[in-house]
Amino acid sequence: MNSSSGKLLARAGEVTRRYGDVVALDRVSLDIRAGELVGLLGPNGAGKSTLINLLVGLRRPTSGTVELLGGSPLDAAVRRGIGVTPQETGLPDSLRVGEIVDFVGAHFPERLGTAELLARFGLGDLVRRQVGSLSGGQRRRLGVALAFAGRPKLVFLDEPTTGLDVEARRALWDGIRAFHEDGGTVLLTSHYLEEVEALAERVVVIGNGRVLADDTMRAVRGLVGTRRVSLVAESLPDLPGVLGAERVDGRIDLVVSDPDRLVVELVRSGAPFSGLEIRPATLEEAFLALTSKESAHA
Repeated sequence: MNSSSGKLLARAGEVTRRYGDVVALDRVSLDIRAGELVGLLGPNGAGKSTLINLLVGLRRPTSGTVELLGGSPLDAAVRRGIGVTPQETGLPDSLRVGEIVDFVGAHFPERLGTAELLARFGLGDLVRRQVGSLSGGQRRRLGVALAFAGRPKLVFLDEPTTGLDVEARRALWDGIRAFHEDGGTVLLTSHYLEEVEALAERVVVIGNGRVLADDTMRAVRGLVGTRRVSLVAESLPDLPGVLGAERVDGRIDLVVSDPDRLVVELVRSGAPFSGLEIRPATLEEAFLALTSKESAHA
């Protein structure tokens, strides 16, 4: 799925990447168009980071084609149009935050002003601090901010808020949203499913090196057709279509494929219950159902 009419900025065409006997990506195709904010979801080992590494020129595909900004991601001149935050970033401890931003910005023909960039990501008061004195969360926020230093057309963010507290995470979300609202394009991976839900308009789910879903947030939820049924009961009989169950604060939460059938069977069983609630699955529930279906058919 890609309903965007924006210019094509990046493309992976039938890309396969092997590491020895391990197939990290298996004939994956993905287009990223101008103005999109795409969330890339998948468990560890699904191939998310491998796909980003191919798109930004850090790895070559075993087979298939990769395009970036109309050229090859292996071309350094082409890569000047992108920003990247990998999962791990190493910054010199002795340099000040402002010096790091100036140094990175100097590599680009156009750059965002240091004060503007740091303010956008809630780092303005750290401009004179040495990197070595920053907390782990502050370093991570700086690493993400640097991806935007060269006024990129397209930014790749690999697990951008791992290890951050809620406040710092939301500060980064604000910076990413501001870039997108100005017309920027973003591809981000995350283990925080609420993060993708909060930011992304389009969701690509990867499992076992393959694309399982590529659609809008709402469509991905609808694709798996799961609902969450919550009720108060001491115990429940065996019920049809239950994909998962847990007891939380006195309530039993069930992830189900057919809530109507489940409620009919529950009433027929005669088991006492109260406080019945039914709502659509969250992205996390949809994601887990998709990956479990893929594993079942593997």
